[in-house]
Amino acid sequence: MLMVDIEKRLDRYTLKARLQCDNSPLALFGASGAGKSMTLKCIAGIEKPDKGVIQLNDRVLFDSEKKINLPPQKRRVGYLFQEYALFPDMTVSGNIKAGMHKLPKQEREERLRELITRFQLDGMENRRPDTLSGGEKQRVALARIFASSPEVLLLDEPFSSLDTLLKYQLIPYIREIIAVFGGETILVSHDIEEVRRLCPALSVITDGATSTIKDTEALYQQIKSQYETL
Repeated sequence: MLMVDIEKRLDRYTLKARLQCDNSPLALFGASGAGKSMTLKCIAGIEKPDKGVIQLNDRVLFDSEKKINLPPQKRRVGYLFQEYALFPDMTVSGNIKAGMHKLPKQEREERLRELITRFQLDGMENRRPDTLSGGEKQRVALARIFASSPEVLLLDEPFSSLDTLLKYQLIPYIREIIAVFGGETILVSHDIEEVRRLCPALSVITDGATSTIKDTEALYQQIKSQYETL
């Protein structure tokens, strides 16, 4: 279980994120600038909250009162950035290996081969990111994340840089990745259709404040009926 209860002062508002994710993918849904990505960065350890607690199962990742703030590499949190953040001068294999720096060399090669196959990257091992399509870049980024054996998967607008056709082709693939993963997953999106296809529950975030957990399908039908009456 992932528990988040944090505050962070930003320019326009104070982020007040209160979330609990337990064995089912959860979406953080809201408009651009609402604080979705900042919440993920605080969970990953990229940003530091002003106060609060972040706990993953029996591990405390952040606690302002106890002065605990684990660095990102010790949190076991996999973060899929909007633009994937691949290393441009590294090959596909090099990018994936960057996620497994703690493994012995022999184990790295075995793990690399496993991930290349799992994420359908055979034949691309020596290619660089600038030669890959958007979907291929996404698969490389996911392979690099899973190379580090994360306990939490954070997906930050995973389809934002893809065209509409490719997005809907990849949604079933991401849904399968989430299902097989088995850990905690938080998806950030401003697209209710994406959320509906991937997460049964969501929290709406408005000006940095998260709502109680809501049923995705119920909110989708509510939004749909509002537009149909216009």
